[in-house]
Parts: sequence; structure tokens; C-alpha cells
Amino acid sequence: MNKSYALITGASSGIGLEIAHCLAEKGFNLILTARRENILDEASKSISEKYKVNVDYIASDLSDVEAPKTIFNYCEDNGYQVDVLVNNAGYGIPTSFHETSMEEEEKFIRVLGISVIAMTKIFLPKMIERGNGRIMVVSSVAAFSPPSSIQPLYGPIKTFMNRFSDGININYNHKGITSTAVCPGFTVTGFHTASGVQDEMDRVPNFMKLSATRVASEGVEATLSGKPLCIPSKTYKTLVFILKYVPESILNLLGKGLAPGRYDKK
Repeated sequence: MNKSYALITGASSGIGLEIAHCLAEKGFNLILTARRENILDEASKSISEKYKVNVDYIASDLSDVEAPKTIFNYCEDNGYQVDVLVNNAGYGIPTSFHETSMEEEEKFIRVLGISVIAMTKIFLPKMIERGNGRIMVVSSVAAFSPPSSIQPLYGPIKTFMNRFSDGININYNHKGITSTAVCPGFTVTGFHTASGVQDEMDRVPNFMKLSATRVASEGVEATLSGKPLCIPSKTYKTLVFILKYVPESILNLLGKGLAPGRYDKK
């Protein structure tokens, strides 16, 4: 029995679910994790039946400090060898920074930042033992973009995640481990509706909208190839290149007009 698995956080919908499909299509067994157990159950059955791979799941909330350890122990108890780790879980806050409780901000930082570090840290030693491992950090073009007028912590956390991914590569490439920061632009998922910022997302021009399927496909290919960075689509590759040379005053103006992340298709 093949005990090699890919583990995907935030796998119940959007980019995470599409990543699950991409990896299953390539023959990977899967462990899906997210908060909604009923949706995980449906997704695992559907993917397993479609691609004829083993799919298991564990419902977990990564805003809980114990969640990474719980997920790791579940994999160990079931003999799952995690060779691909996809850190994809998202978190949105619908209120302005000054209106949001510190508790909510800490959850935001934990899911988007600390949990990524914790999941990577806890699964990394086993990868080192085997001399092989692929890690994906689903980041955002917000890491390169002007500050957001909606979520001022989002871009800084994504910048930090990119640098963290770089650090993993510098320290562990020679041990057979690679980390890929996948930085999509505006992606059609339910994230923005759930976060209460759908109106802001509606300002995004059509040519800047990406499908979750495309983001997942390009991200998976880059991760399995061991590339350090993936910016899906030529549009966003060009945008990131241009942003390096745009004056800060213009960047700040852009930041007031557009918000980073993903939004829901109407």
C-alpha cells in the first residue's frame, strides 16, 4: 500500500480544493484539512472516486494553537508519509483594523502566518529523514503590492511568508527539501464574500481575475518542480515586475483602490 501523501490545509473549497484535485490527478494520496467536516467528507469521497486514490481528512481550525500538532499526530497514527505539504488555509476579517478585537487579529496572524511555520516545522524533520519533501506556501501578490486600505496586516504577513519560504530553501535545499511561494492575484473563490469585502472585490477589472483551477495547476507544477516562486499568469508576473519600479506615492494610491486576495464569482 502506498503510504506517501500530500497534506493540504484549507482544502474544503477554493484554491485548496483545486490543489487537491490537481495532486490527486497526478496520483497523490491526500489528507485534507479544514474546519467544515461535512464538506471535507463530501470532497474526500468525490476525489477518491474520481481519481482512484486514497483520501482521508481531519477537521481542524488552524487558529487553535494545538491544531498543527493534532494534524501531525493524526498522520503519524495512521502511518501517512507526508511528502507534499500545502499551507493554504486562509482567514478574512470584515471590519476595519481599529474596529477589530486583538483576539481576532491574533487569529488572523496565526492562521496566515504562525500556523504555516508550525505545520512546516512539525513535518520537516520526517522529510529530512527521507531526504525528500515539497512544501507549498500559498501566499499572494499582495506580498509585492501596495498596502491594502481594507486589511493592513494581509500584505505584510504575505511578505513575511515569502521570506519564510526563501529561508526554508536556503537552509534545507541541500537536504532534498524545496519550498514554493505561490503568489496568486485576484482569484475567484468564496473568500471575499465570507470576509465581508465583496464590494471592494467588485472593482477588480475582469482581465485581472484568475480561476482557482489555474492558480492550483500552476502552483502544483511549480511546487513539484522545486521552483522557489510561482506567480500565476503573465499578467501578474508583469505586474510584479513593474511594481519594483513604481514610486511609493503611486503604490499608496493604488492600495486605496484595490484590495488583495480572492473574491466570489457572482
